[in-house]
Amino acid sequence: MDIPALLTSAGMNIGISVGMFTLYSILRKQPLNVKVYFGQRIAQGRTRNENLCFERFAPSASWILKAWQATEEDIFASGGIDAVVFLRIVVFSIRIFAIATILCTFLVLPLNYFGEGMEGIEDPTAMDLLTIGNVREGSRWLWAHCFTLYVISACACTLLYFEYENVARMRTEQVQRFPTRPSNFTVVVRGIPWSSIESYSESVGKFFSNYYASSYISHQIVYRFGAVQQLMEDAEKMYKVMTTVPVMATIPDKQCCEPNAERCGLCGAGAGSNSFKKVDGGSTFANRNVNDELREKECEAALVFFRSRFDALVVSQTIQSADPMLWVTELAPEPLDVFWQNLCVPYNLLWIRKISVFIASIVFSVLFLLPTTFVQGLTKIQYLQNAFPFLRRVSDRSYINLITGYLPSLVLTVFLTIVPPLMMLFSTLEGRVSRSTRKRSACVKVLIFMFWNVYFSNILSGSWIERMGKLTVTSPKDLATLLAELIPRQASFFMTYVMTSGWSGLTFELLQPVPLVGNWLFKCVLMKEDDFVRPMTFSFHTEVTRVLLFGLLGFTFCILAPLILPFLLVYFCFAFLVYRNQIMNVYYVKYQTDGSYWTLAHNATIFSLILTQVVAGILFGMKKSSTASTCTIPLIICTALFNVFCKNRFLPLFKNRAAQEAIEMDRDDEKSGKLQELVEKLPKAYNQFELCGDEMQLPPKEDDDKHSDKPKKSGSSSSSSSSNGLEELEIVQQENLPGT
Repeated sequence: MDIPALLTSAGMNIGISVGMFTLYSILRKQPLNVKVYFGQRIAQGRTRNENLCFERFAPSASWILKAWQATEEDIFASGGIDAVVFLRIVVFSIRIFAIATILCTFLVLPLNYFGEGMEGIEDPTAMDLLTIGNVREGSRWLWAHCFTLYVISACACTLLYFEYENVARMRTEQVQRFPTRPSNFTVVVRGIPWSSIESYSESVGKFFSNYYASSYISHQIVYRFGAVQQLMEDAEKMYKVMTTVPVMATIPDKQCCEPNAERCGLCGAGAGSNSFKKVDGGSTFANRNVNDELREKECEAALVFFRSRFDALVVSQTIQSADPMLWVTELAPEPLDVFWQNLCVPYNLLWIRKISVFIASIVFSVLFLLPTTFVQGLTKIQYLQNAFPFLRRVSDRSYINLITGYLPSLVLTVFLTIVPPLMMLFSTLEGRVSRSTRKRSACVKVLIFMFWNVYFSNILSGSWIERMGKLTVTSPKDLATLLAELIPRQASFFMTYVMTSGWSGLTFELLQPVPLVGNWLFKCVLMKEDDFVRPMTFSFHTEVTRVLLFGLLGFTFCILAPLILPFLLVYFCFAFLVYRNQIMNVYYVKYQTDGSYWTLAHNATIFSLILTQVVAGILFGMKKSSTASTCTIPLIICTALFNVFCKNRFLPLFKNRAAQEAIEMDRDDEKSGKLQELVEKLPKAYNQFELCGDEMQLPPKEDDDKHSDKPKKSGSSSSSSSSNGLEELEIVQQENLPGT
């Protein structure tokens, strides 16, 4: 790809971005769109009355100023710790690539351009003149590239360490900030052994009463998802049958569940076997029927409640049986984070599901080579003219720069839209018991897919087209040598991809076209009074992977083709503002991973650094600079050792919880008399029937008070203000203030 094609792509993306930013600044002020652009604020009830300003149809940049002025506490209050960690990933990228841009633009780029290593090239505007390929063999200027590589690697590792330390501290403070979470006292038990004598519920109660008698409180059995509504209907029918039985002397009028030590899954009262019982004598026929119904719909999973955080922590981190496939325990997720469907999956089938998902992921990655090859074919039409003569007529057209410059990145971006939903489906099939771990698992899958199919596949397929199929790789050494030769030649394509997927992608994130058009059709065409737009959670599995993929591009091209760095820096700066705006206004928090996305970002950054160092070392050797090539070996070793140090220093805090903190919080609550109150609320928190009945239920806002689990009160009822339109007017008034 030459410079005219790159400029064509840049012009297209800049025009789209400016137009979308302008359109967003107008649309966000319209009352009809308030549910699209301010869903998070409506969900939290954070509105206030302001003076009305009638500049609703004039573009403005007030949202940029508000996003810039927001503090980290504001982000935490709106999006939680995951949002703060995600923005720290973006800030880390801004810092490291600002350093890389300054060094490489004023030091490496001039050396590449004046390297005179491609004196025989016919096209003086070729992008190859700006890459390391234009440096002559044995040139002393390669020492500048090696020095730059050392500086960037040292700065990246330093920033990574401090960010890792800060995120680990925030994760520790997160537990202390919300000590009343029911997940601190609850354990998920899977692999409950089947018995023909007793039900799963009876087995759980018997097991934990025997081995954890001093700490075990009660349990709640999990019922098959999809059967919950039917179970509730059956209970209602049974209640009607029992209340309409002819009056008999032996049957009293009042019937209910007999309160016992354990919780009944139907009405909330205690019942050791979760079955109906009469208070005083009477018929047992109905009881038997209900008991049979419950046993048929029970799963081999349960939620077990303990008297203290430390007891739950000990149970979750120990093996309960000599057979590791039975009585498998782990700390429970938060009530709104529980993925009830997967709790019903038999534990002994999970390994089959994981293998199936692994195979399906590989098959999908192989099939995706077809779109990537097609995309590279568009960028390298001149190499296909001999095989496809009709392409010669296309090459002579005036729109050839549009085809080779803008269209390939657009096609690749469109094809990649199917990847996040598919990987989310794969993570669901794996059997994750919480929505947060499911989304993080999807994030890992999408990241691996992006690294391979967007980065490596495009590089290799582009080279395969240039050489017309004569591309052989027989060993890892051949692959590394090939990458060192090919990566600089693909710089122009990845520049256009950064502009299309990055710049234009941010504008689409701001504009929210699908909810916007759907809301218009729902209210203006269909004339529906109900809301089309539901509160949305942030797509970490899409946005985190995009940021980390661009980080990989920045590191690997920083000394090989540094012209890509300004494009990346522009993306990260706009991403910082756009994501802050979206987190504060659009997305609401339903569940969190407590900052576990940072470990993924750390590993991806270390991989990018080591790949960059390996490729640079091989390229220095190919340029006959053995000293510079040898100097990269200590750099690779130091980076790997730094990664090991960080894993030993910080990673255990992300995998386990500290017993010291759990014991101290238990003692504080016991002294203040709050512990018993918290324990009594546990069974009510995990109500499968209520949580499954309203999947989009808004979570209560957690109080920062250490001993308060009540939701904060808003100034007015959110539902009532939504119904009469006052809330929309208040937000629009707030956004239209003069001078903002």
